[in-house]
Amino acid sequence: MFSDHHVESNSPSGDARLPSLLALRCFEAAARLENFSRAADELHLTHGAVSRAVRTLEDDLGVALFERRSRRVFLTEAGRRLAQAVRDGLGVIRQATRELRASARQARQWVLSCEPTLLMRWLIPRWPDFKARHPELDVHLVAGGGAVAFDSGIDLALRRDDFSWPDSVHAVPLFVERVGPVCRPDQAGAWFAARKAGTALRPSAPRLHTRTRPNAWQTWADITGQTLSRAPEQRFEHFYFSLQAAVAGLGVAIGPWHLVQDDIASGMLAAPMGFVEDGSRYCLLSPVPIRAGTPAAAVLDWLKTTAALDRLRAD
Repeated sequence: MFSDHHVESNSPSGDARLPSLLALRCFEAAARLENFSRAADELHLTHGAVSRAVRTLEDDLGVALFERRSRRVFLTEAGRRLAQAVRDGLGVIRQATRELRASARQARQWVLSCEPTLLMRWLIPRWPDFKARHPELDVHLVAGGGAVAFDSGIDLALRRDDFSWPDSVHAVPLFVERVGPVCRPDQAGAWFAARKAGTALRPSAPRLHTRTRPNAWQTWADITGQTLSRAPEQRFEHFYFSLQAAVAGLGVAIGPWHLVQDDIASGMLAAPMGFVEDGSRYCLLSPVPIRAGTPAAAVLDWLKTTAALDRLRAD
């Protein structure tokens, strides 16, 4: 007869047995958020399911992982130790799965998300050049703004840095944002005045605004030292509409250079006061660093080259 201390060589001992992965995920979310309800929302579970999973984990380990006080939970010393280990372990798993998915993407469609107006007025008109240079790559363009959910099928995202993204997101700067007032060329004489110190916006010039960049005019005025007098105003739901309104002769809009350069080159818009940097820039975002030889690297290299060529042509 063998005692309980004898185990088969291939059988895990009680101390080596791993807890339930679901219990560890529930614990990690609750530890990170310090709230069972928010952890339940993140994991699409009920509060009770998360609470039971954590309780089962505590019973399994024989230690308290949280102190529960007045609807709030706080990690114990044991909880902090386990939380760090679980975070490290899940991080290794996430990195491995991202690398595997990235390898699989070599033979499938990649998805590039781009802010809508930049997509319509800058990226799409130049995209045939990318397709001609990389016919072997299948890159799908989608419109999107703000925070990026890379776990939802987005591989890369082109964004302006007017919001904060997590430290885990990798960002490669592409070009700075330069803005200035634009209007239809045949309206420039009526809405702008030539003065000794340079061209100035007439107080009576109708200004076009957009909900997506409500402070565009004031930002430009602060940078250039201009004073904005009371004037007729019109507001539009999206930036693209305000620029189209300027093309139609409805007023003067604040136009980012990358979004209006084609219209200026074709004579559809004029920028009597030029453009100034507003302190923001566009970046290519990715969930992991972009490695040479990947489709992501091809997109990044093309974006950098295209932006540089646009600037050379403008100069």
